Amino acid sequence: MKEISDLLKKNDIRALSYKKIGNVIIADTNIGKVAIKKNKNKDYIYNYLNTRNFNYYPDILSEEEYIISKYEMDTDIPKEQKIVDLIDLVSLLHSKTTHYKSITEDEYKKIYEDLSNNYEYLKEYYTDIISIIDEKVFMSPSEYLLARNIDAIFKSIEIGASYVNDWLETTKGLNKMRMTIVHNNLSLSHYIRNENNYLISWDKSKIDIPVFDLYNLYNNHFVDFDFIELLKRYERVYPLKKYEIELFFILITMPSKIEFNDTEFNMCIKIGNEIDKLYKSHELIEEYKKSIVKN
Repeated sequence: MKEISDLLKKNDIRALSYKKIGNVIIADTNIGKVAIKKNKNKDYIYNYLNTRNFNYYPDILSEEEYIISKYEMDTDIPKEQKIVDLIDLVSLLHSKTTHYKSITEDEYKKIYEDLSNNYEYLKEYYTDIISIIDEKVFMSPSEYLLARNIDAIFKSIEIGASYVNDWLETTKGLNKMRMTIVHNNLSLSHYIRNENNYLISWDKSKIDIPVFDLYNLYNNHFVDFDFIELLKRYERVYPLKKYEIELFFILITMPSKIEFNDTEFNMCIKIGNEIDKLYKSHELIEEYKKSIVKN
């Protein structure tokens, strides 16, 4: 705590009290509440965002070993409105930080091979898991739940692998890839809405393909919202390229690796959520394709 106290003094801030919430320290100070968090991203992301006229984050008072920022209170608004505001902000982030990276055919093939290998690994993994489960005389509830739904997992692997092949065809002849700043940790818990909009927790931010932000947001909230509407809203500001939306389809179709390393109750929830996500993913893809045909 002395290190933090010294850093505050260095910035002419006097702490009156401290409170730790997760990995963030909230301090009452002579200038109001501030949030203090270990700086895991040393690329000075906030300076870069400023150069792109994107300042939708709490005021940064110091960006050294620790990030010291003004503490902003969230407003109690319906989550349905909040997710719409968040997707608007994400589309703005991507549009303001877009640039293009030169990429060779071999680099596209390397991405293709990595994705294909992931699908092949999952196919082998689930084949082994279900073989072990099938040999049991008495299955646990979670094992029975997985066994009942294993066809959905294998079907998703098969469809996803075909999407990977489609993606490689789409990238033929392309010699650049669109890149942006991706927050890389998107969820409603990292978005504050009061009189302004704020994205917080930029620890994992990096330069990458923009759909990774959509993928993270989808993983965190697929059960909470109609994501097809959010995707359409995002594309009003930032239309996705064909190879980008196909990559998004690949990511959301890829099953997670379910490991039996938790309580029976939690394993049933984990497996149920995974199966639900796969069904919702295929529904989203079909609805998106239909909307493209109509337009």
